[in-house]
Amino acid sequence: MRDFHKPGRSGVLADSGMCATSHPLAASAAIDILRQGGNAMDAAIAGALILGCAEPAMTGIGGDCFALVAKPGADVIAVNGSGRAPAALTADQMRANGHSIMPLHDANAVSIPGAIDGFCAMSKRFGTLGLADSLAPAIRYMEDGIPIAARAAFDYGQSSHVLQAGARAHFLPWGRLPHVGDRLALPGQADVLRRIARDGRDAFYTGDVAEDMVTSLRALGGTHTLDDFAAQKTTFHAPLSGHYKTRELLEHPPNGQGVTAHLLLNILSRFDIAAMDPFGADRVHIEAEAARLAYDARNRFIADADHMDRLDHLLSPDTADRLAALIDPKRANAALLQSADAVHRDTIYITVVDRDRMAVSLIYSIFHGFGSGLASEKFGILFQNRGAGFSLAPGHPNELAGGKRPMHTIIPGMVRDDGRIAMPFGVMGGQYQPMGHARLLSNLTDFGMDPQTAIDAPRSFADGPVLKLERGYSADVAAELAARGHKIDIPEVPIGGAQAIVIHPSGVLEGASDPRKDGCAIGY
Repeated sequence: MRDFHKPGRSGVLADSGMCATSHPLAASAAIDILRQGGNAMDAAIAGALILGCAEPAMTGIGGDCFALVAKPGADVIAVNGSGRAPAALTADQMRANGHSIMPLHDANAVSIPGAIDGFCAMSKRFGTLGLADSLAPAIRYMEDGIPIAARAAFDYGQSSHVLQAGARAHFLPWGRLPHVGDRLALPGQADVLRRIARDGRDAFYTGDVAEDMVTSLRALGGTHTLDDFAAQKTTFHAPLSGHYKTRELLEHPPNGQGVTAHLLLNILSRFDIAAMDPFGADRVHIEAEAARLAYDARNRFIADADHMDRLDHLLSPDTADRLAALIDPKRANAALLQSADAVHRDTIYITVVDRDRMAVSLIYSIFHGFGSGLASEKFGILFQNRGAGFSLAPGHPNELAGGKRPMHTIIPGMVRDDGRIAMPFGVMGGQYQPMGHARLLSNLTDFGMDPQTAIDAPRSFADGPVLKLERGYSADVAAELAARGHKIDIPEVPIGGAQAIVIHPSGVLEGASDPRKDGCAIGY
């Protein structure tokens, strides 16, 4: 129950349908689609595509997507809409050019955009209205423009310096950083979506649009070909299931990092988290140490599913036992102060539940803020830099290779209780996401928080050698953690963002949306 003596928002309750995402225009458009008779998938695609214009630093049609889709009476499906490295690109090539890690803002960091193929494949398999209806709201907004919201303006200030050459013309049309209320239009992308509405995914992966992307990337030093784009294909899988106490968590399998959340929760389950102060030093310390162990395992083993063989090891209770035994409840382990090469905080997430209780949990990203900083000349398609998620270490399962998918940080989640989908949810924030999933589930399960309170609660994150504490933690907690050996940082940027919809046993929907973003939950 929310404490009404403290500032904050309440959850949103509704019966017929719900959307929770990081911008009100996207959530509103998704609800409009539901009112028109569309289902949760039709609505999620509509809202997600709008976010590419409303939050251009976070996502766009040059990025990737993952989703978990649950229809009543059917198995949950994990949808992998991530792209692959160009066939001609090799790790030897990158090492010969002097790189020990993948560059961030370089054409060689651009993997093939997978999101559009993902949206088309999901619309065909799960939607009811048809792709053109799902694309129509985004086409309108990209043509007319969307006013820059406060968080989007903040993100411009943080990341727009990476925009290069033609990308600046498309995404900085004002010739300066935008002010809140300035309008961003993306008419070239509106044209692309019109073509896709008419001709499907081939309008993006072949013909004029693909030629624009390939020509632009090759001029910037990329090895991309039209064949690379034509070969892009979405894949469908079973989700990874694990339990935290009485609750079942569903995560997307590799090449996403969802298994990291399972490993982290398995480690935490070896400690009595519920007996700790939810905002005290003991909980933060145990979570930080567990996260460093789980992320170290992630960095060693997670890769394209066709190239890794340690998934069972990561899910094993014995692995969690051995790692939990390494944690000193009173002292940080200096050997664990490590970090991945390429991490970020920039992603959008949308979840929709419809009248029939179909649930969609969808995450859609261009990786770092404004992705690679590169865009196609004609249509202004901003390219992701997901290729920066590859390793250049020889023999690593995630080593760069042509046609291979990189390790991904974006992960959609779902909670299932006694076989019933109880909560589609997502936590944005790059490598924070597994920690965010674990923290949210612990807030709900160990401390009985309602979903909005669980999302609002202050966050901590062991980001390599630094332990980040949001401002909601007391000075005494920070001092105690420093005394245990943690290097404390109070970040200027909020840690992640989250959205969730609880499907109560009564059928009532309860939406929650993170105040760290400019979004909301809307129901009807």
